[in-house]
Amino acid sequence: MARKHQHFKMYKPYGMLSQFASNSTQQKRKRFLGELSDFPENTMPIGRLDEKSEGLLLLTTNGKLSNFINSSSIEKEYYALVDGAISEEDILQLCNGVEIGFNGKKYQTKPCNVFKLDHAPNLPERQKKIRDERHGPTTWISVTLTEGKFRQVRKMTSAVGCSTLRLVRIRVGNIHLKTLPIGAVEDLDLTNFIT
Repeated sequence: MARKHQHFKMYKPYGMLSQFASNSTQQKRKRFLGELSDFPENTMPIGRLDEKSEGLLLLTTNGKLSNFINSSSIEKEYYALVDGAISEEDILQLCNGVEIGFNGKKYQTKPCNVFKLDHAPNLPERQKKIRDERHGPTTWISVTLTEGKFRQVRKMTSAVGCSTLRLVRIRVGNIHLKTLPIGAVEDLDLTNFIT
C-alpha cells in the first residue's frame, strides 16, 4: 500500500530560512523551519520565501506535488509595504512587466496583477520593527505573480524606485494565509489544490 503523504501550511516568520538545515558554517546561527514543528521525515517546502520575507509557506512529503506546484502557473499573492507614495504609473509599469537582474542577466518580468490596498492589511506585527510614516510615506500594494524568480517582488518594486520594507505572501493558488499566527503550522488537504 502506498504511503499517505502529508501536507502543511505555515506562517514563515521574518528572519527564518525556508529550509530544515544547512551544512554551511555561515548559516550555523540561522533559524530553520524545523524549530516550528516536528515535521515527518522527507518534508520539503514547496517553493521558498527568502529570509527577510514572511507569510504563507506550503510543505509536503510528496515530491511530485511539490514539482507540479513549482512548475505550474499557479498564482502567488503578496502584500508588499513599499517605501514612498507609489504612483499609478509605477503600478501600471509593474503590471506590464519590468526589467530586473536574474542570474547575472537582465530579465523582463511577465505581466501580473498589481494594485494599491485601500488600507494597511490586518497582519500580525513583525518581530523586527519597520520604519514608520514619520520618516516619509509608505504604500501597501498587492502583487500576484505566476512566476517566482529569486527576490522577484523586491526587485520589481526597486525597479520603479520604491524599495520593499515588508513582504508577506498571503496566497498560493486557492490556499490563503488568513489569520494564521506567525510561526504557526497547520495540517493541510492538498487533494483539491487546483480549482
